Amino acid sequence: MTLVYSGLLKGHRNWVTALVCPQGDSTTKVVTASRDCTMVAWRGAERHSIEGAYAVPEKRLEGHSNFVSDVAISNNGDYAVSSSWDGSLRLWNLKTGETMRKFKGHTKEVFSVAFSPDNRLIVSGGRDGKINVWNINGELMYTIDKDAHTDWVSCVRFSPAANMSLVVSGSWDNTVKVWSLGDYKCVFTLKGHTAHVSSVTISPDGSLCASASKDGKIKLWDLSRGEHLYELNCDEPVNQICFSPNRYWLCAATETRIRIYDLENKSLEGELIPEVPEGIKSKPQCVSLCWSADGTVLYGGFNDNPVPPYTPQGEEAVSFTPLTPPAKRIVV
Repeated sequence: MTLVYSGLLKGHRNWVTALVCPQGDSTTKVVTASRDCTMVAWRGAERHSIEGAYAVPEKRLEGHSNFVSDVAISNNGDYAVSSSWDGSLRLWNLKTGETMRKFKGHTKEVFSVAFSPDNRLIVSGGRDGKINVWNINGELMYTIDKDAHTDWVSCVRFSPAANMSLVVSGSWDNTVKVWSLGDYKCVFTLKGHTAHVSSVTISPDGSLCASASKDGKIKLWDLSRGEHLYELNCDEPVNQICFSPNRYWLCAATETRIRIYDLENKSLEGELIPEVPEGIKSKPQCVSLCWSADGTVLYGGFNDNPVPPYTPQGEEAVSFTPLTPPAKRIVV
């Protein structure tokens, strides 16, 4: 697979912790969250060369008082919900850039947030070990506490399948749990990782779940049966994973590179190794990933300096970079 570098988006002053793309027609290409306590909605820019800006900030969303850890977008692309180390969630109007609701219910830092497929519910998880379910008015509907995780909840995701009211969560207790929102019960506890689970993602058809861990392993699970299918060995800690929306691929941001796996053949399709900028001793890490809805653009967010990203020949890719010297690396 030939990989092509496309350009950079510059606008954050610290790690780009999360990325999400609208699923329908929208002037917004991508929304980014950062440890600079802000989010940015980006719109496309007219380019005449690869040095030109791929996209420019359309709205900067400000209000959180600590790191923004995660962000999700409604299906129509009009609203975003964010989680933060300040212990809150915020619902944003992306057209105006204003906060519509503030969600308070967690007692410590919130690490992850997700919208339900019908955009009627929001789920969040954090350092207090709680998984909270909210309505869009900011009202706490339920706190999942039976058969709960025994340590920090690092990631939560809804199944995209409309007929499956499921949430998948990953934790510092090294497990992945599958929850039914019909009765708020744990359907499966998926075990096998030997270090904390850093990321979970669900295939577009809702049949598969993938989990990644600091143990360097990515595990694939059958969501309907709760069975372990196979694992991919990355040989180094994995920060985040995501499925391609239109290919049988899984992408992984690891400690030294981005890897693209062909799941049909269980093989490494390609990898992106960041260059080390002059004067910098350590390589920057990719800490967040997302695909555009049509699967033609892979976005990567990094923890310090610019890294050239790539995608299959003829398609585009974009990376993000802070504007200030590298921040001190903090593992969460």
